[in-house]
Amino acid sequence: MGRDVLLIEDEPNIIEAIRFILSRDGWSVRTHSDGLTALDAVSDHMPDVVILDVMLPGRSGFDILRDIRGASNLNRTPVLMLTAKGQTKDREMAEQLGVSRFMSKPFSNADVLDAVRELAEA
Repeated sequence: MGRDVLLIEDEPNIIEAIRFILSRDGWSVRTHSDGLTALDAVSDHMPDVVILDVMLPGRSGFDILRDIRGASNLNRTPVLMLTAKGQTKDREMAEQLGVSRFMSKPFSNADVLDAVRELAEA
């Protein structure tokens, strides 16, 4: 089972919370906060799981997810999408684009940890 996560998020408090939760469980957590270069970060690091925010500077998480699913070397990478906009249309859009898991903010620490563990094992 892989233990590398790339967290693409621009909110410092959320970055620190998720890094703490996962690091304590033995995960290596890299972070990236720019939507314009997020796909390059995924390609460069080839993480076992990507945690992707919807609202990022430069490009949306939906655009980045579309790019990940369209890249032959990345299209099987599990993606957990986080959003403060937990509306049905956002969930449906993420599912149409091939998200592995969708979670609304605020989230519980246990839910994030369980989701990452499950995605890494899939």
